[in-house]
Amino acid sequence: MANIQLLAVENRLTRKKDAQQQVVHFLLAVNNLAYHKQVEVIWAGDDGVWHTLAAKYIGPRGEQQEFWRARVTFSGKSVRTLAGNISFSIHLRCDAGEFWDNNQGWNYQSRLGGGITLTSDLPLQNLSFKPKLDDGQQYVQVKVAVDPALHAESLVLQWTGDNWRNSQQVKCHRNKRIRQQGAQLWTARLKVADLFALQYSICCKTRQGEIWDNNGGKNYCFSREPLTLMILNLHCYQEDKQDFKLSQIAKAINEQDVDVVCFQEVAEYWNDGHGDWGSNSANIINQRLKQPMHLYTDWSHLGFDKYREGVAILSRYPLHHTQSQYVSDSQDAYSIHSRKVVKARIEVPYIGAMNVFSAHLSWWEDGFKQQFQRLGEWADSQINDSVKTTLLCGDFNIAAGSVGYQLVVSSNQYEDQYLAANHQGLFEKIFRVNDAHWGHSMADDYRIDYVFMNKASDLRVTSARVIFTDSDYGQVSDHCGYLLTFEPK
Repeated sequence: MANIQLLAVENRLTRKKDAQQQVVHFLLAVNNLAYHKQVEVIWAGDDGVWHTLAAKYIGPRGEQQEFWRARVTFSGKSVRTLAGNISFSIHLRCDAGEFWDNNQGWNYQSRLGGGITLTSDLPLQNLSFKPKLDDGQQYVQVKVAVDPALHAESLVLQWTGDNWRNSQQVKCHRNKRIRQQGAQLWTARLKVADLFALQYSICCKTRQGEIWDNNGGKNYCFSREPLTLMILNLHCYQEDKQDFKLSQIAKAINEQDVDVVCFQEVAEYWNDGHGDWGSNSANIINQRLKQPMHLYTDWSHLGFDKYREGVAILSRYPLHHTQSQYVSDSQDAYSIHSRKVVKARIEVPYIGAMNVFSAHLSWWEDGFKQQFQRLGEWADSQINDSVKTTLLCGDFNIAAGSVGYQLVVSSNQYEDQYLAANHQGLFEKIFRVNDAHWGHSMADDYRIDYVFMNKASDLRVTSARVIFTDSDYGQVSDHCGYLLTFEPK
């Protein structure tokens, strides 16, 4: 398998009353040799002047390859002002070396107005590569180029909107009234409506049999954006350069397109127990977002002899059925052992309803077991046929592998989502927490902040990573944050 190869080239000429337009598309397959790659098309038109055109990544091709695409457009009052016939080769540069596909030294040729040309060993090729569905998008169009030598009798898309639990077939159509140069172009339109994702494969029926293209066993896919969730302990106004760090948190939420945030150690001035909304750290972060979120917060106890300390949920989508309650034995506002949790139901478009809890529980010796049991009972009472997902988020003050952690996961009801997304996570050293209580710990996994999701959920985690470290937005607390993405199963 070549490290870079041409799949198809389209050289289209459009004639209008006052102008001519030439559009040239290049579709490439590139081996995934390294994360950082430079892929380019080296081309020349009728004038013989060589140019370099950068290609862009557009999606995975099977297990080990990627699709890349390049496009160039020319406009002019006459054909003579266009690039004309194109001679080209393609080039890959990465850590593994430099690689070329130059048609065995002869360069590839694409004639002006020649339509779509497939490489000689390719019977058909999918040309639809916009993997992300827009909000509100109801339909997608699929285009497939087919080698005329196949004498295709029909082209069918086998597709599913629920990960192949059910599937349907849609016939593609070829407009025979339009004279097509080069490969035949077959099209179909699929209705996505409220689906989160759609997968499909292509079947071409000929006299000799069927030819399938299922993207190397991975299928082709259109998808909405996943749900992005962030958790972070804000450290109750104990940071140097505190105002700058609050801005950094807002910057991260904006740049990472976070949908839901769960904060712990949210602080506002005590003010004789009445609080001070203007100084509330979750409120300040929210006001610094490009688009403020829906916010629900409540406080548990006096923190650092100066603040009302609590927890918060922020969401791009409305918060329903919000609740706040103590899960600790103590409800004394002057005791740090008083622990309150906030909960909200969130309806996420294309994904569904979920119950989100933002929690900051006590250490094991200070009542974690009883607090988590109360939290679990509360969460169980909120599940019904229309809401199957529970996300318990926040600072649980239990190290991975500890007796408290085992209490959570051994019940076989909840699963650690960071570990689910990073199978080696439990055995990696993640020395991210500067909390004095855990300073002596030598556990391999140093997390005490988690997202636990119920196993009966209809969601699955697709990624989870650490955020607010020296390698991204800097440290903003004595805890790092975590950024996770979810999509329907």
